[in-house]
Amino acid sequence: MNNYYFYDDRECEFVPIEYRTPEKVIYTLSLWVLCGTVISALSLSVLAFVVGSPAEMALKAENKALYDKLHETRSTIEQLDQQISAIAETDNEMYRTVLGIEPIPEDERQAGVGGADMYAEYDAYSAEASELLRWTTSNLESMERRINIQRVSFEEIKAHYNENQELMSNIPAIRPLSGIILSGFGMRRHPVLRYNRMHEGVDFRARIGSPVYATGDGVVKSARRQSTYGLMLIIDHGHGYETRYAHLSEFEDGIEPGVEVKRGQLIAKSGNSGVTSGPHLHYEVRQNGRAVDPLNYMFADLTPDEYIEYQRIADSNPYSMD
Repeated sequence: MNNYYFYDDRECEFVPIEYRTPEKVIYTLSLWVLCGTVISALSLSVLAFVVGSPAEMALKAENKALYDKLHETRSTIEQLDQQISAIAETDNEMYRTVLGIEPIPEDERQAGVGGADMYAEYDAYSAEASELLRWTTSNLESMERRINIQRVSFEEIKAHYNENQELMSNIPAIRPLSGIILSGFGMRRHPVLRYNRMHEGVDFRARIGSPVYATGDGVVKSARRQSTYGLMLIIDHGHGYETRYAHLSEFEDGIEPGVEVKRGQLIAKSGNSGVTSGPHLHYEVRQNGRAVDPLNYMFADLTPDEYIEYQRIADSNPYSMD
């Protein structure tokens, strides 16, 4: 151990300091405690600077949870935006087209707004937080405006329907049976003839003998066997509309040319007659002699989600059943 000295004024010399054992122990312990305290204080200061205090750490965890929730909300908003767009497309292409109402232009449906920066208040936050808050607020407000436009559109369609109930009762507006769609309208490969040709209707899955219903009020135009269509029923709905039900197994009693039928009335049973790859119902809608997509004329009993699912199935199958 190093010796320590003090200067003796009387003797004019340095005299070594002698510590007793207890004093040595106390001195050493005091020195270690002092050093430990200083080191701990320095460590805590560095830790607080780098990591943060407990309150700051809790605030960071809360901010991260809020960021995660905002990102999750963003995904939900994007999905809702797609659904609103699908409803708007159905509104224009199906409801308004069928009823003869002028479609709403896309720029009008978007309901954009201009002017000063309405979200400048978010600039006080970090770049990431500001971008998220701007995007979320802007899209929520846009969705609200678009939903209001769609609500007004539905009110217009409802009013038009009330003023044209006779026309609406004749338009083929429901499914002819409850089976799911197997093949859609458009160019399809024939399963038997093995070449691509225009498929002028939609094919519904149906066991032989499944009930088939009239999709609108009208008069039976034809009820007989017709070449590759097999046993087929044609209904004239007036106003230029006609529906065809093919590959039937039988007609209901009393269903013959000249007989009036009502929407939802049982008219026949599905089958497998004609040239087909299996039992099903082939259903067509014609307007002024031209085949049109029957999916656009099932608005009375198809929800938007069902319509989207039917359209997905129809678009994904390159083959027809007949």
